Amino acid sequence: MVLGAACFEISWVIGLKHATGFLEWTGTIVAIVFSFVLLIRSSANLPVGTVYAVFVGIGTCGTVLADMLLFAEPFRWPVILLIGLLLIGIIGLKVVTGTTNHLKKEEGE
Repeated sequence: MVLGAACFEISWVIGLKHATGFLEWTGTIVAIVFSFVLLIRSSANLPVGTVYAVFVGIGTCGTVLADMLLFAEPFRWPVILLIGLLLIGIIGLKVVTGTTNHLKKEEGE
């Protein structure tokens, strides 16, 4: 769900920059709603800090890469290296936090 939320985030960020007509703005608003619904649902089962870090990290990486691939932003190695570093941090957070529900652990289940 976090990956889906991040994909919708990439869509709405691009929409905010490039939407000009009614359909484009409608798609942007729909992407915002789906993005946050998926984000909220995923935080019910995963630690909120990890969910948000993964959401923002993937959204940032995807937005930068989409800008390069779709909108002719110049390719720069420092940007790619920093995105790689960001992805390593996201993966590290996922590995050390796991996927258990912390509320259930505290309740003794």
